[in-house]
Amino acid sequence: MTTRAATAPGEPEPSSNRRAARSLRSGFGLIGPRHGRHSVTVDQLASLALPIGDDGVVIGVDAEGRPAVLGLNRPTPYDVVLIGGLWTAQVLALRAAATGARVAVETGRPQAWVQMVHAMGGGQNGLAVYDVGRVPPQGASAGTPVLVVRDCGMRPPRGRVASGPWQAVLTLLPYLSPVAPRLLRQARLVGVQRISPDEATALGRALTLPRGDVEALPTLADGFTLWCSDRDRQYVMTQPTDAEIGLLGTPRRMD
Repeated sequence: MTTRAATAPGEPEPSSNRRAARSLRSGFGLIGPRHGRHSVTVDQLASLALPIGDDGVVIGVDAEGRPAVLGLNRPTPYDVVLIGGLWTAQVLALRAAATGARVAVETGRPQAWVQMVHAMGGGQNGLAVYDVGRVPPQGASAGTPVLVVRDCGMRPPRGRVASGPWQAVLTLLPYLSPVAPRLLRQARLVGVQRISPDEATALGRALTLPRGDVEALPTLADGFTLWCSDRDRQYVMTQPTDAEIGLLGTPRRMD
């Protein structure tokens, strides 16, 4: 009968010592501690969930209080028109930069954006401001997506830098202007804030909005936007963070 030498409590078995010595000689390092595996049964799989939602910029909350996400970084051209206030466009620019996008602002009122540039490190950290018609090629790619914000007044000229792969363009219109029909036709997404009843009627025809939405647009509170795509419409309330309030103030429709 073969006998085995007793080992002290916690002392590795001789076979473990031999395995450890072989591992050291082969260059793979020490053997780590052994723990029981974490496992679930097939019936338990359905109870697992991951808190992952849509990918993009959180622009606010919908009517049910769920996060509303705008997917700006796309491999295809993406044009957005916002008929609304500067405050909302600046919040979108800040949040896009926070997701890693570079933001190029084309504007005729650079003084309205200079505070944001200074807050973000003097244009070195994702946001740069250019005069109208002076936006250079941005070199957008999957690793460095770009958002071009066009804040060029009621009649923005045709952009020198257009939307393309990984480069979205957001055009801000303070009101429904004569160039709006052209911009609306090429836009993939349209955001509308509070406008006059006459503008709401004209926009309702252009976007084929239900009567209820046409009547609601002149009554929207500050911070509310109706976002419209080909297949969907959604009212969103943009809630600023404390940092955004400190930089831009509270939500407002008028500049």
